[in-house]
Amino acid sequence: MQTMSIQRKKIHPHKYSLWIAMGSITMMFIGFTSAYVVKRSQANWLAFELPHIFWLSTAVILLSSLTIHLALKQFKERNMQRYKQLITLTAILGVVFAACQWIGFTQMKSEGLPLSGPVSASFIYVIVGVHILHVLGGVVALLVMFFRAYRTRVRTYSAVPIEVAATYWHFVDILWIYLLVFLSIAR
Repeated sequence: MQTMSIQRKKIHPHKYSLWIAMGSITMMFIGFTSAYVVKRSQANWLAFELPHIFWLSTAVILLSSLTIHLALKQFKERNMQRYKQLITLTAILGVVFAACQWIGFTQMKSEGLPLSGPVSASFIYVIVGVHILHVLGGVVALLVMFFRAYRTRVRTYSAVPIEVAATYWHFVDILWIYLLVFLSIAR
């Protein structure tokens, strides 16, 4: 009788940690949106339109998901020059996304909806603000990838760090789309 050994495909520890972190982040935003729904049913809730720049920022973050996808592809093909360009562009788009969100906050404030104003506005500041922090965390990871790409001495060509950064980046992209749709519908 011949015994067969079953080999499991193991997930890299960094990827596993990322999935745990994304699960935690998802639960946090589910908590935020659940609290939003509960609070919205109160009589003093003020409904208002989201700043239009939030929609523009959505196009920016969608484009950045495309650029990081292409960057990963170029890295795997060892086209390092193109990879460097795309990872740089992705980081720039991440900063542009955060800037658009900040502009949205200033528009809300100028329309009489400051952070300390109506509860509905406060929720937007907190939910979108926490998302911006997660995007900026992704920008930091992209900057690490950027500096690694421009090192003159390369030790390994492991795609794992870029795969982790790309997965996280796609995650914050999808999370933003969920938040924007949710906040647009549940006013």
